[in-house]
Amino acid sequence: MLKEQKYLKKAGTILFIVIMNMFAPLSLDMYLPAVPTMADYFHTTKVLVNFSLVGFFFFFAIGIILSGPLSDKHGRKTSLTVGGILYVGASLACAESVSIYMLIISRILQALGAGAMVAISTALVKDCFDGSIRQKVLAIVQGMSVLAPMLAPLAGALILKYFSWRATFRVLVGIGVLCLILTAALQETLPPEERTDGDLGQSLKRLAAVGKNRSFRYLLLVAALAAAPYLAYISVCSYIYIDYFGVSQQVYSYYFAFNSGFAVLGPCLYIFGTKRVRDRTLLTFLILLAEFAGVSMFFAGRISPLVFMLTFLPFTLAEAAIRPLSTNILLDQQKGDTGSASSLINFTQTVFGSIGMFLGGLPWPNFNRGLSIIILSFASASMIGWILLQRSKWCPEELRR
Repeated sequence: MLKEQKYLKKAGTILFIVIMNMFAPLSLDMYLPAVPTMADYFHTTKVLVNFSLVGFFFFFAIGIILSGPLSDKHGRKTSLTVGGILYVGASLACAESVSIYMLIISRILQALGAGAMVAISTALVKDCFDGSIRQKVLAIVQGMSVLAPMLAPLAGALILKYFSWRATFRVLVGIGVLCLILTAALQETLPPEERTDGDLGQSLKRLAAVGKNRSFRYLLLVAALAAAPYLAYISVCSYIYIDYFGVSQQVYSYYFAFNSGFAVLGPCLYIFGTKRVRDRTLLTFLILLAEFAGVSMFFAGRISPLVFMLTFLPFTLAEAAIRPLSTNILLDQQKGDTGSASSLINFTQTVFGSIGMFLGGLPWPNFNRGLSIIILSFASASMIGWILLQRSKWCPEELRR
């Protein structure tokens, strides 16, 4: 560890980072089982209810992009405390909402707090760990993060079985309070002499400074492209399994859970691969694996629900391994402005994920064919970008070896 934690120790610090990285899927997916009943409860339209989801995702990205530079200026602990208080207060307001408009506004504030936690958690990885330990931490964080989308809806459904939808947000209040307690135990990882100066505008300009680093920028674009097809899958897989293949909601949940559980193998592949082959070889293999998934789905993805799942699993594995591999290399491209770098990493992945969700929902002849085209398109764009990056002078040193 670069910055020893007297109270949290190494295990506690890793646990803290893992919990913060789960804020987005917990806040989004735990609420999903309650969504169908919200329109009737508030006597409103489904369109307005969906704003509580869309608004969260949009302002989550805003929270990410703002929080990293501010943590470079004010320190990680102060920024985490503000973000945590905002999240807890907003979650409590969600639980006590008396109208759909109050819920939407509360969800927006909740998203800003969640964005702060996610952005700063990535900065803490670099502040506290390096070398092979950082690789393992990133793998652990990614592995646990992919489990959250699988467990959150199940937890939400279980809560709704015994309590009202308000209880879902009260659980999130408890998780937020836990993070505030862990924040109190955290020793500041960014000393005053390493912080940025200036007002808010100057702090946000550090994002542009990081973005001017071409080694950072080009690798980030190559890696973030993988986020689009995965979020496209999340947005349309229920239609594919239930409407196209005609399986029950229960059977659909099994397919969805298996794919999410399979994603845990991605970080394992990352750790296994980096010990045996060069990073550039591993990244090439992962992008090719993603393209293979797209081709397989294009030709065989409409045969049966099982075959459809099997054709998507290679992409799940590739995407889950690319994220920790690229994040580790990207963090090394910046000697300072770690918070800004963390913000840009998470923000870019969120933006491409949003693009994927939009493309997935377009009026394709069928969603199976549309998803396969999205996978092929983004994987091919990633491969072209990766080939061009390797031939340029801006290829990171870690990927030249």
